[in-house]
Amino acid sequence: MKHYRLEKHQIKALAEGYGLAMVSDMVTVEGYTVAYMYRDEPEEADDSGWRFFAGNESDAYLDNAKNFSLLDVNIVANYDPTIIPHLDAPVGAAFDKGEEGETFYDVSE
Repeated sequence: MKHYRLEKHQIKALAEGYGLAMVSDMVTVEGYTVAYMYRDEPEEADDSGWRFFAGNESDAYLDNAKNFSLLDVNIVANYDPTIIPHLDAPVGAAFDKGEEGETFYDVSE
């Protein structure tokens, strides 16, 4: 069982109504901030298409589905509110915090 860093009672309404997102356990379990995020075509009706990563995941880590959770985007926003201004970006959007790790830069292709 995963031990998320935030408990249910700690979650505030910051970014509701976006649907679900795939998020790395490096963010929700290990406590890293989101350093890379991109929006893919949604796979299911509730899927927002957003994918969130700490940016330090190894290839082996990324290849293991057990290292990810499908969570409401609002929950991810509670772990890292800096994602909020970018949540309305279209499918194909990608943002990276770069070396300084504070500001997201648009790295969409």
